[in-house]
Amino acid sequence: MAVQKRKPNKQQDKATASKAVRTKPTELNPKTTHYEFGGPIGAVAMVIFLPILVLFFATCCDETGYPSQAFKDDWKSALLSKLNKDFLISLFDPMAFAIYVAFVGILALLYLVLPGDNIPGTVIRDGSRFKYRMNGFASFHTLLFGALYFLKDTGLKPLEYVYDHYIGLAFASIIFSYLVSIAVYAASFKPGKLLALGGNTGNPIYDFMIGRELNPRIDSFDIKFFTELRPGLIGWLILNYCLAAKQYIDLGYITNTMVLVQFFQSWYVIDSLWNEEAVLTTMDITTDGFGFMLAFGLYTWVPFTYTLQARYLVDFPRSISWIEFGAIIAFNFLGYFIFRGANSQKNEFRTYPNSPESKKLKYLQTKVGSRLITSGWWGMSRHINYLGDWMMSLSWSLPCGFASPIPYFYPVYFGILLLHRERRDDHKCRTKYGEDWEKYCKIVKYRIIPGVY
Repeated sequence: MAVQKRKPNKQQDKATASKAVRTKPTELNPKTTHYEFGGPIGAVAMVIFLPILVLFFATCCDETGYPSQAFKDDWKSALLSKLNKDFLISLFDPMAFAIYVAFVGILALLYLVLPGDNIPGTVIRDGSRFKYRMNGFASFHTLLFGALYFLKDTGLKPLEYVYDHYIGLAFASIIFSYLVSIAVYAASFKPGKLLALGGNTGNPIYDFMIGRELNPRIDSFDIKFFTELRPGLIGWLILNYCLAAKQYIDLGYITNTMVLVQFFQSWYVIDSLWNEEAVLTTMDITTDGFGFMLAFGLYTWVPFTYTLQARYLVDFPRSISWIEFGAIIAFNFLGYFIFRGANSQKNEFRTYPNSPESKKLKYLQTKVGSRLITSGWWGMSRHINYLGDWMMSLSWSLPCGFASPIPYFYPVYFGILLLHRERRDDHKCRTKYGEDWEKYCKIVKYRIIPGVY
């Protein structure tokens, strides 16, 4: 269900023109008094242990097992062998680092030069309304067809590089995410910066992790918006395709389970890029600062944990019956139908409130001016889109079977993340809307799963 790409209401655009509100800096950027994710201790854990977890998957999973046979035989020795300087030095692959940086650089160049609609985002609290260039899908297919042009003379052999240097590429992405996080954190102290309401505690490690500046930009280049979909999602698919090529080189064919994983995840990413405008109303863009959490999550976590299923099927190829094949497809399609339908409905209601589709919806008018949808998808539960999103995530792992729990890391982690995100949003809305939120919760009773939770 694609988002209709129409010109925003001119009268609404004029009313919300980007005129900065004349407010004192201390009023515009109030001190953050509420911690999330366990506060400074949780921030330290995330900054240190999440990269280690990515490296664990990269180095302790191989063709002997997920985790490896050496890890199963003696996990203490397997881990201790990696806690030394020589091992850390071996992780750095100069060529892999250069390739990763070049990949991000090409995406940034495509963002700047390819045509695309300049769509205004939501009005932020200083009165500004930035415009964002929608050319994520164009960037993806330009990169893809450019790669295919060079591969016509070489065949698939060069794509084996990703599998053979997977550890080096993962480590390169970690270094890059740290560098970007440090740069935006340092830049956030320049005068005139609009800070995220949740990232101005004064605790350096916490603010570094959660994100201090709301919209770090270099002229019109919005770093957060660029990072949100392009390096993570496009990088995820590029890695996936290279892993499928590796399986084809090894076996002479691609298994039907690999076909499912590639189809599901390609559809998810391409749909997200095609509907790029919908990201402008998400919490990542409107509320959260840009720091290590988003930088690491999108430069490293997405491409190097979301590809676990494809990598597993390279090391342990398997085929399934057509009945299993069809059941998994049906489960995925149901999740997608819920996810895209709900998100498109919300985006339509917020961006084009006077459209025929939006006028059909019931809503609760709040005292702060916002309207909360109480019918359609959003009348079933307050986060019905989370249910669809999680169903899709589970369908990506089902083709891997049940010999190892590691291919199921993503749906387990993602389920926990969605539960936490729902609680974050509930707290934010309860603070913002007060009694109106209580009224809304009585109308839309369920948090995520209608009739259950």
